[in-house]
Amino acid sequence: MDCPVCGGDCVTPAHEVLAALPTRFLPCPSCRMQVLDKRVPLSVLDYPEPCSCKKRFIDGVFAHMYVIMREEGNLTKDDPLIAVGSPLVHPGFAMVRPPFLPEKSLLLQSGKVTPKTARRIVSEVPEVKGVVKTSPGIPGLASHEPNTVAGSHTLLAGCDVRADLIPIGKNTLVVYKQQSVIHIEFPRAGYPKIRSVAARVGNPPVPLFVDACAGPGTLGLAAAGLGVPHVVFNDAWYAAAYWSAVNIGVNRALFGIDDVRILAQYRDMIPRPVGRVPQKIAETRGRQVLEVFQGDFRNLGTIIPQGADPVTVLDVFGKQDREAVAALLREVQHQIGGSVFVP
Repeated sequence: MDCPVCGGDCVTPAHEVLAALPTRFLPCPSCRMQVLDKRVPLSVLDYPEPCSCKKRFIDGVFAHMYVIMREEGNLTKDDPLIAVGSPLVHPGFAMVRPPFLPEKSLLLQSGKVTPKTARRIVSEVPEVKGVVKTSPGIPGLASHEPNTVAGSHTLLAGCDVRADLIPIGKNTLVVYKQQSVIHIEFPRAGYPKIRSVAARVGNPPVPLFVDACAGPGTLGLAAAGLGVPHVVFNDAWYAAAYWSAVNIGVNRALFGIDDVRILAQYRDMIPRPVGRVPQKIAETRGRQVLEVFQGDFRNLGTIIPQGADPVTVLDVFGKQDREAVAALLREVQHQIGGSVFVP
């Protein structure tokens, strides 16, 4: 599919991403590794060029961006290399060593960058696919409270669509998102949320699984990959609901589906970023039924049939407030029955 952000080929099927992965971040015999101290300024405003294989060690890429930001006045001579910002590689996964980056494999998030600098970085640093100016707060809905004001960062140049890789059993999910409008969640060692879903899905799998606060769809996708015949994805935030739909299509080879029908255009959802009464965003045809809705999870009773008794995962922010989360679990269970759990 065409990327909904830039119109390019940023979104490709999971099997293509995974086929290229073994060598994507590895050096060729001619590549050189120059490790730089990120805690100090560059002693000389210089940087290595990419290798003939078109890869470059990540520290060299940061040095290149540092030089541009110094030239544009975004950084001072006393700023350390780490002040450039936060790197997000595409695709993202747990790496055992720093990567050698190919073209268009890095997204930069920075609080110091300006629009002019961002355009220069995307134009002059081949490894960078997009530059995002960070703002205070978390992109998307950072609270389950109904009156929460959504936040976002700002894409200044390029494209900020990237993917993370999530293992489920012998398979791997490829989960895309637009990073300026969806929060970063680095999986914890052992992927405890995925294990929690697998334990609740069971074998044989439950007939209906609901991912009530789906984000880009990771937990619902895991349930579908584990064989649940009917999965409902729901999120109040427009970007989460839309990318859940996209990610069903990206990973379709893992599911018993023939096709995915997306019922809303990304640009048309932006004026109504937060949904209340769930509206269907996507649906599938095939042996498995996968549906995506945009709406408040408190209103799931309007879309879940009476007596369906689903297993529902409620992955909300603020889990440390156990009393409030317990009240939410009771509310959702009262609405739709079945069992509700926090991963």
